[in-house]
Amino acid sequence: MRNFALLFVTLLVAACQTTGGNGRSMTEDPSGVTRGANAEENMAIGHQLMDEGQYDDALKAYYRAAGEKGLTVDVLAALGSANLRMGRLGPAEQLLRQAAEADPEFTPVLNNLGVVLMEKGETSEALGFFRKAFALDSGTSDEIRNNLRLALAKFENSAYHETKNDSEFALVRYGGGDYRLKKKP
Repeated sequence: MRNFALLFVTLLVAACQTTGGNGRSMTEDPSGVTRGANAEENMAIGHQLMDEGQYDDALKAYYRAAGEKGLTVDVLAALGSANLRMGRLGPAEQLLRQAAEADPEFTPVLNNLGVVLMEKGETSEALGFFRKAFALDSGTSDEIRNNLRLALAKFENSAYHETKNDSEFALVRYGGGDYRLKKKP
C-alpha cells in the first residue's frame, strides 16, 4: 500500500513539472509558485496557499515537498487536508489514516480524519477520532470542541431514530399488568 502511495506521489510530482514550452520560466509553474524551493519552503508555500483558499495549488506544493522529502507525517497530513478542502474524501481519508497511523497523537490529523468520516456519514467512527483529538488537545481548540459537539449531537440523534419501534414485533399488554411481544400483522 505504501509503495502504491509513493508511486502515486512520484507520478503526480512528475506530472507537475513544467516543460518550458509555454513561455514560462523553467522554475515557475502556472500558479506562479517558484520551483526549486526545498521541501520546507514548499510546505510553507502550501500552507499559505491553503490559507488563501487555493487548494489545488497548495496540493501541488505539497506534492513537490513529498517528492523531495518523502511521505512524512507532515506531508501526509498536508496532502490529506488539501484533498479534504477540495472535497476529495476518498484520497483525504486514505492519506489522513496513514498520517494517523504514523503519529496517533497528531491532533489536527485526528480532527480532519473525523471531519472526513462525518462527511461520509460514518458518525460513530468520526466521534472516536474527535474524542481522541479533544483529549490530546485538552479541550483548548474551539474547532475540535465544536466538531466533537456536532458529532455527539448527530450520533445521539441517529441513535434515537435507529431505536424507533420499527421492528416486526409490538409490546402488547395483557390483563394483570402482563406484557408480551407479539408479531405485528
